Amino acid sequence: MVRPEKLAALKERMESLGIREQDLEESFVRGAGRGGQKVNKTNNCVYLKHVPTGIAVKCHVDRSRELNRFLARRELCDAVERQQTGQCASKARVIQRMRKQKDRRRRRSSAHSRPPAEDIRHVSNSRERAAACIPAPWAISW
Repeated sequence: MVRPEKLAALKERMESLGIREQDLEESFVRGAGRGGQKVNKTNNCVYLKHVPTGIAVKCHVDRSRELNRFLARRELCDAVERQQTGQCASKARVIQRMRKQKDRRRRRSSAHSRPPAEDIRHVSNSRERAAACIPAPWAISW
């Protein structure tokens, strides 16, 4: 079951994006995948279409029809927002957080890395690296 606070937040987001309930076509179809007899017998997969934009969403995440309705509306809001602004705000936040985390890790690892030893020869090519390990024939003392 979806909490009332989440439903209120979703309605507010739909209003801010200009999505009205009258503009939505909602139908329930049979889902597919895991779940056995329950999935095969019930119409709990939600097909939601926003008529003005033509965006359609199909959601069958849970066995509950009410939860699938909520999730379908949330996905529809993401899709409409992506179409209007070019990118979904929630996904942009996640991407930005991941970038910051990667930058932080990169800075930490470079701060802890040791400078290369002076006597080790750094060669990018693997053949040259192998050749650098083998002494020249005139350098071998018998």
